[in-house]
Amino acid sequence: MNKIRTATALTTLGLVAAMMAGCASAAASPSETSAGDAGPSVDELRLGYFANVTHAPALVGLEEGLFQDAVGDDVTITTQVFNAGPAAIEALTAGAIDATYIGPNPSINTFIQSGGQSARIIAGAATGGAALVVRDGIDDPADLEGTTIATPQLGNTQDVAARVWLADQGFETDTSGGGDVQITPTENAQTLTLFQDGQLDGAWLPEPWVSRLVIDAGAHVLQDEADLWEDGEFPTTVLLVRKEFLDEHPDVVADLLKGHEAAVQWIADNADEAPAVINDAIEKETGKPLADAVIQRALEHVTFSVDPHADTFETLVDNGIQAGTQKDGSIEGLFDLRLLNKQLEAEGEEPISAAGLGED
Repeated sequence: MNKIRTATALTTLGLVAAMMAGCASAAASPSETSAGDAGPSVDELRLGYFANVTHAPALVGLEEGLFQDAVGDDVTITTQVFNAGPAAIEALTAGAIDATYIGPNPSINTFIQSGGQSARIIAGAATGGAALVVRDGIDDPADLEGTTIATPQLGNTQDVAARVWLADQGFETDTSGGGDVQITPTENAQTLTLFQDGQLDGAWLPEPWVSRLVIDAGAHVLQDEADLWEDGEFPTTVLLVRKEFLDEHPDVVADLLKGHEAAVQWIADNADEAPAVINDAIEKETGKPLADAVIQRALEHVTFSVDPHADTFETLVDNGIQAGTQKDGSIEGLFDLRLLNKQLEAEGEEPISAAGLGED
């Protein structure tokens, strides 16, 4: 019997609320977590994700029943779908969900704002798959003067990337939509419509929305974010777990990780089937499948891996501060990769480093 129940998030909550939620006392040492110990049983795992190609391990894990197989019949998986990271963080810190697939910048933000008490990154999910796409007539960064571009939500990973890149090009922006280039946080589906109507000049988006604007709306890529990172590797999606849930139910989190790794491996092993499975999941959440050309192009620009690329996170902190969307603070302890590495060790695989930012 399929025990997965799905509920769609109907609101996207502001960054300020997300930053305020979960503010707590000073961080406990990462060694205080009980992630390696047996924990009490729980009968429900509440999982968040986005209907994006960059969240394909979540989509595949649910569609193929890999999460349910991993956690067993005694645990019901309930899901909640979000448009962008800050809203997912609001739900996580409020205790409405237990884990979520999410971008790195909101993960950093909640950790700093809560004094290290809110959540832990337990694995990577995707790298790449984000870009700035623009209308005809914009062929050079200088052409962006006076334009309006969209991002999924204020303070999400693509929003931060857009603000930092624009600053590097000499443009001023602000979080209220002013400056040399106006940044308008907009829900992804609405961004497509507004771009097609000529009300937006471009957008910095994750896949499949980059490919949708390129193929369905005639946009072209002005800046692929992969070109801004060494070897083109930058984290787009990680698996984040509420710290309290990790501490109290490490057994369930370990099972979630097994399902997650199985989903990443399934995508690698089933390249021919993966587009259709991912597209079916997207159709269930959005009501409409992607064109074959869109899903194929999107998947060409994303790599799926359980490695969260922890070594990039100090740079991401600097970017968030520069963008004005997060406070300065330590991210030591953000990662807890012990359960993942225990699993990898059992499979004869090399461990993944937390880059000195937590337990591995």
